[in-house]
Amino acid sequence: MIIRIVKMGFIPEEIDAFLENFEKNKNKIRNFKGCRHLKLIRDIHNPNQFFTYSHWESEAHLNNYRNSALFKGVWANTKNKFNQKPEAWSVEQVWGSE
Repeated sequence: MIIRIVKMGFIPEEIDAFLENFEKNKNKIRNFKGCRHLKLIRDIHNPNQFFTYSHWESEAHLNNYRNSALFKGVWANTKNKFNQKPEAWSVEQVWGSE
């Protein structure tokens, strides 16, 4: 299993539009083949900072999503709202349970 974490910083005036688009697409992303888990989380000290936290069956499943029309549409609507370059990590769990 792959865990994908994406850090995104937003222009304050664009946050509501981002959240609206995420709400519109979250179930499509969650139901994409290979996606096991999806969360959107927000920094408690910097409210312009959001993270997506998702679990994927494999890196191939993640890459299929990243190459999909769904991702391209969501990303096109999201990237123009950033106030900083996004960062992303693909990681695996070493220890612990949820």
